[in-house]
Amino acid sequence: VAAFTRVSARIAPTLDYGQIRAVGGLVPVLEALRQRHILLVVSSNSTGIIKKILFQVGLDRYFEDVLGLEFTLSKTEKIHRALDRFRSTRQGTYYIGDTTGDIREARQAGVKTVAVTWGWHSHDKLALTEPDYLVDTPEELLLIPQP
Repeated sequence: VAAFTRVSARIAPTLDYGQIRAVGGLVPVLEALRQRHILLVVSSNSTGIIKKILFQVGLDRYFEDVLGLEFTLSKTEKIHRALDRFRSTRQGTYYIGDTTGDIREARQAGVKTVAVTWGWHSHDKLALTEPDYLVDTPEELLLIPQP
C-alpha cells in the first residue's frame, strides 16, 4: 500500500481531471441500470477524487456510494464489504471493470465479472482474463442476462 501511495502521489499532479468526460451513451445506460440495481464505485483512487469527477461529469446521482483507497487497497475486500452492506448475493452481483486487475479481484470476490473496453485496458488484454462478459459499448451492459 505504501508503494502504491508513493507512486500515486507522483502521478496525481500530472493528471488533468478537468479533461475527463463521460463515455458516449453511458448516461441512459446508468439511468436504466439504477432503476433495477444498486450502483457503487469501487476504486483504487481517492474517494474524494472519484466523487469530484462523478459530480463534474454529471454522474454522481447514479451511484449509491464510492469505496475508494481510504477504505482499503483491495477491491476484493471492498466488494465483500458492499455485499455485506447491501445484503447482496454473489450470484446477483456484477463487477464492471476496465482493467485485468479489476476482473481478477472481482473473480476472487466470487461475483460476476464484466470487462468494459472503453477504459484502461484493451479488448484483447481484457479477453485474456476471461471475464464472464466482455462489452465494447455501454449499451451492451443492458444486454447482460440478469439472475
